[in-house]
Amino acid sequence: MLSFSDKNQVLNVVSVVGLGGIGKTTLAQVVYNSSDVIDHFERRIWVCVSDPFDEIRVAKAIVEDVEGRAPHLFELETLARKIRTYVRGNKFLLVLDDVWTEDCKKWENLFNSLKTGSPGSTILVTTRNERVAIAMRSLYNLPLGQLSCHVSWSLFKKIAFFDRKKEECDELEGIGKSIAEKCKGLPLTITTIGSLMRFKNSLNDWKAVLSSEFWGLGEETEEGPFPALMLSYYNLPPNEKRCFSFCAFFPKDYIIEADNLIHLWMAQGCLISKDDVAMEAIGQEYLQNLAMRSFFQDLVREKNGEKILTLKMHDMVHDFAQYLTKNECSVIELNNDFTRKMESLDKKPRHLTIVRSEDSCFPDNIPNVEKVLTFWVQSFHDSPPIRSQLDRIEPEFFLRSTCLKALDLSRNRIGELPIEVENLSKLKYLNLSHNPLCELPSNLCNLYNLQTLKLSACNHLQKLPEEIGKLVNLRHLEIDRTDNLKVLPKGIGELKSLQTLSKFIIVKGDNNATCGIEDLGNLNNLRGCLKIEGLGNVADADVAKKAQMHKKIHLTDLHMDFGNSARNRIHDEVIEALELNENLQSLAISSFVGTKFPKWMMNLTKLQKLLLQDCQNCIKLPPLGKLPSLATLDLEGMNAVKFIGLDFSRDPSNVDAKSVFPKLKKLKISKMENLEEWDLIGQEDGGMFRDGDFEIMPRLRCLKVSSCSNLKALPNVLLQRVPLKKLRIDNCTLLREKYRKGTGEDWKRISHIKKIRVS
Repeated sequence: MLSFSDKNQVLNVVSVVGLGGIGKTTLAQVVYNSSDVIDHFERRIWVCVSDPFDEIRVAKAIVEDVEGRAPHLFELETLARKIRTYVRGNKFLLVLDDVWTEDCKKWENLFNSLKTGSPGSTILVTTRNERVAIAMRSLYNLPLGQLSCHVSWSLFKKIAFFDRKKEECDELEGIGKSIAEKCKGLPLTITTIGSLMRFKNSLNDWKAVLSSEFWGLGEETEEGPFPALMLSYYNLPPNEKRCFSFCAFFPKDYIIEADNLIHLWMAQGCLISKDDVAMEAIGQEYLQNLAMRSFFQDLVREKNGEKILTLKMHDMVHDFAQYLTKNECSVIELNNDFTRKMESLDKKPRHLTIVRSEDSCFPDNIPNVEKVLTFWVQSFHDSPPIRSQLDRIEPEFFLRSTCLKALDLSRNRIGELPIEVENLSKLKYLNLSHNPLCELPSNLCNLYNLQTLKLSACNHLQKLPEEIGKLVNLRHLEIDRTDNLKVLPKGIGELKSLQTLSKFIIVKGDNNATCGIEDLGNLNNLRGCLKIEGLGNVADADVAKKAQMHKKIHLTDLHMDFGNSARNRIHDEVIEALELNENLQSLAISSFVGTKFPKWMMNLTKLQKLLLQDCQNCIKLPPLGKLPSLATLDLEGMNAVKFIGLDFSRDPSNVDAKSVFPKLKKLKISKMENLEEWDLIGQEDGGMFRDGDFEIMPRLRCLKVSSCSNLKALPNVLLQRVPLKKLRIDNCTLLREKYRKGTGEDWKRISHIKKIRVS
């Protein structure tokens, strides 16, 4: 491909053609991420095209890939101009993955906008259809064939025999080779069957798979991987089968948020609590099982590798799910042909996704909507919102859609939700995120079955309904990025099943209509992330204790924001009364106006991340060096601190400790204008500890110091004994001179560090 891009032709097209599941996307990913390609092209862009083809969506995806955020543009010509600007004078690689349309006219605008790139710019296309490659004027086609028997067996063995004893592998090898042969050299088939066999332990189980009638399914469907997928699907428990087939509800190549998928499964009754195990935990278990059987790919997990955050379905797996549901799950583009497509379906959809184009009206008149259980109008509108009559929802829609259990209207520029929404009495999931709603109708609180209410990025939202406490089954209330939401109704404290609450707001004064800190007392099922705003308005420690923060054993990430309150000695007592559970993993304390940090901080043995921000009256830092799990520490705006000394590293009551900050990897100190000295162990000027007494920050890799204009020096022990890989000093007058490259007084003390930036 690189040899083609060296030619003088402005735009080269190279196509990878092959069956579904043959490895086209995988090959394209290897090419895209190779060091030679990275060095050769000035820009690299990846877009999943899929079917149905939408010029505007593809153009927006290109702009989003370059800018790193979704553009607020909806006209094709405007997007085309932006693309022309981005690629002008640059040699670029654009991957168009999973292209289906054979209509070359649909590509003309996009191709013309790409011709401003430098000669040698290349488009890499993956497609199942050679006619697509011809339509896109491909200069070179690479047809992908099946894997050889040897390679097929090697891949199968690697997956199916993982973690097995040698004797067991020897017993299963013969029949294993026969099963691998049945996979016909298709990588997706091999990984799917290999994943299935990994959980089959007896020889009889392996024989049953080899002789299964499902191997003949491929002849009927003309889809190679289908027999393997059917075999794997057949071996799933009933609830997991239902959960998998529901995923046909999502468009192809869609990045699925794991929590959102689990909430949708809950709404359909696919997840049932048992033995005090929450539905959400069962949902994660199902996700893990389906992923291990290769039904999901491109998994993104939490840093500890346990929880799945996002996932995708291979397009062939999506086709298989669609095959299973017989149009019960349908994804249909909203255009002039919409009604005909709906009426032509053999089976009326129960789970319906409508892909809404930029200039189309909200789809109100939907055939057979009375029987739809899940309805999603997929739109791509983002803030700033532009209200239009095109986005108006007619009340009749809610009067007809009485069977709905899940409704997703996010990003549809909805400015007002009709009061007829209360007719959706079976509704368990409602997503209104990214809409310019100022308020919600009060009768929304009559939807007693509601489990999930998503209002993320509703920036115009000013209040929630006063009777929200009536939603007794509510488990997830997402109100992050709602900057104009300044108060919460008292009823929040009655939602004892609540697990997700993005933020909790405390207002000043005794107001019976709004939440106080005591209303957190009943919310002991909260988990994940929570931000508490307005802690400076808490009256005293006795009130703070009623929050029972120590009982919130599932919270992992907490931000305690005291707001712009005046200095008051009560704040020291209040923060001490808000003792947190030791399971917490991330903590931020901002705008705290007390004079000392709470003692309970030293009990947070699982804390991995800590931010202390704008705590203006604290003259002394707590002994954070004793926290055994702390990996990231950020100190910002601590302007009363003039000296960081031994007490920051060590607990004075535990002088026998052999290591301080044992797991710290990143340390950032910023906007501490009064900080003058930093002595980590007291030995810099002949202090009390000798070199070698204990380990100090043995895992520190990154140190950033910025806007500390009075800091005279960095600790020598930190520069000499710690394995730093990255040092950054910004806007620090004295440090800049001291460590200036080549000429600074102490440049030699830092010159061994791999990445240094002093500015």
